[in-house]
Order: sequence, then C-alpha cells, then structure tokens
Amino acid sequence: MSVNVAGALPSSSGDNLEFLEAGGEIAARSPLQLFWRRFRQDRVALASLGFIVLLVIIALAAPLFVKLFGLPGPNVLNPNLTDEFGAPLGPSGGHPFGVDPLGQDVMSRVIYGTRVSLEVGIVGTAISTSIGVTLGVLAGFYRGWVDTIFSRIADVVLSIPLLLLGLGIGAACAVRGCASGLIQPGLGVIIFLIALANWTYVYRIVRGLVLSLREREFVEASRALGASDARIMFREILPNLVAPIIVYSSLLIPQNILFEAALSFLGVGVRPPTASWGQMIAAATPIFNTAWWYMTFPGVALLLTVLAFNLLGDGLQDALNPRYAR
Repeated sequence: MSVNVAGALPSSSGDNLEFLEAGGEIAARSPLQLFWRRFRQDRVALASLGFIVLLVIIALAAPLFVKLFGLPGPNVLNPNLTDEFGAPLGPSGGHPFGVDPLGQDVMSRVIYGTRVSLEVGIVGTAISTSIGVTLGVLAGFYRGWVDTIFSRIADVVLSIPLLLLGLGIGAACAVRGCASGLIQPGLGVIIFLIALANWTYVYRIVRGLVLSLREREFVEASRALGASDARIMFREILPNLVAPIIVYSSLLIPQNILFEAALSFLGVGVRPPTASWGQMIAAATPIFNTAWWYMTFPGVALLLTVLAFNLLGDGLQDALNPRYAR
C-alpha cells in the first residue's frame, strides 16, 4: 500500500508504516524489512557481523588458510625453531605469530582454535536454547504443577556454581568419558555442561513472556477455533518469541566461549594436541616474560571474538526492539 502525501509525516511503528523521504509517500514494510533497515544503520553491529562471518569461514576452511599462509600444521613439532636454550623463537616471516616451546606454529594453532570456540559457542548455545525454550513454553502455558516443577529445577541448577561443576565433571570425564561413553572428554564434556546449566536463563525469559502472551486475544481466538494446545504453543505463541530468543542467544554465545576457555585454561577442557585458545594462554603463562607472543595472539583472538558477539547482540536488540523503529 502506498499513498502520496503533501508533507512529511511521522513514522508509525504500530502498523509497520514508514515515511520515504525521496518519494514523499508512505509505504508498507514487512517486519524483516524494518529489522534490516534499522540493523544496517548500526555500523558497529555490521562490522561485528562481518568479523563473525570471517571467523566462521576461517573455522570451516582452517586447513586451506594454513596452506594459504604457508604454515605447518597445528600439531607439527619442530625443535629447530627454538634457540640454544630451548626458548621459542618470536614472530618472523615464516611464522607471523611465532612458535611455542615445542616448535609448533602459533598462528596455525590460533586458526584451528577458532573451530573449537565457535563449535562450543554455537552448538552449546543451540542445545541449551532449545531446552530452555521448550521448557519455558510448557511452563508458561500450562502453569500449575508443570510450572512449579520446571521452575524449582531451574532454581536448583542456578544455585550450582557453573565453574566448580565444570571442574568436577571435567576431571571425572577426562579419561574415558561419562555415561557409558556418551559424554566424551574435551568438547563433549563442555557442550554437555553448557546444555546442562545454561538453559535456565533462556527458560526464565521465555516463561515470563509466555505467561503474558497466553492471555492475549489471538490465543483466545485460536482456542475458540478449536486449535490444540500444541498448535497454540508452537504455531501461535512461539513465533512471537523469535526476537528475544535471537537476541539472548547471541549474547549467550560469547559467555559459552569464555566458559570453554576458562575450563581449558584450568586443564579440564580441551586437551592437547587439540588447539584451544584457553589452553594456549595457560601454557604461555609461565613463559610470558620471554615469549609474549604465545599468550598475546590467542588472547587477542579470544577478546575480539567475544567482543564481536556482544556488539552483534546489542545491535540485534536495538534492531528488533519496536521502540527503535523510525
């Protein structure tokens, strides 16, 4: 729908109408168009999205990038890259990020460490979000004893220190895994911990929103038309929760990446020879005074990755919030 007007009219966020300055008309826009129009105005969020896309490409094509830069593999040992005292050599043309005390190329290991961080962040967040959304919708819709049981379980999980839980389970499953091999050491343990503990945050947000949405007119209309509870929950209510779920998930990813780095730093996360930024920072701590590059480059990679996801989450929140429509 479009109609010519004589002068500038204020924008309206309630009916998805926006003023087009060039044509002097009011045109209808879809919610997706409104989101993209607001999001692309946030240059910081766009830059963060571009950086994250680059990280995903690097993670998927890590062997290609290592070959492109002419680097050795992440687990290739070369004692000739240390001096006569066994200290690692610093950045050079053949090794831009230097090497570690075992002669392994730091840049190659930073590239492969991207895989670990993104896998933990994205896969762990997807699993925990799915659990939290499902339980939150059920608790908010049915209320009563369903809400009581799920909410008390969430309270118990939230009362457990996540890092201490990770240390205990990580140490217990470090050799042969847990649950008859279902939970494997390393990434398997970390993803299990994220799914076990972080669903509670999404659950509380979704539950609160569903408690409000279940009383809205469109839900009553669906009931009057004979829609089943499952259809009302997952076809009527759930689509209205997409925006907050996306925003909170994007903010949960960097938290999970830091959690993996912390466990790997403490020695119960990803184990050698698999490259992990947290593990590299831990190994570099005793020799930081003489080999600053070994800690600096994985630390900067971790910092930029977490910062990019946080800035992207802020940008998504601004773009998806109707109050920012203009």
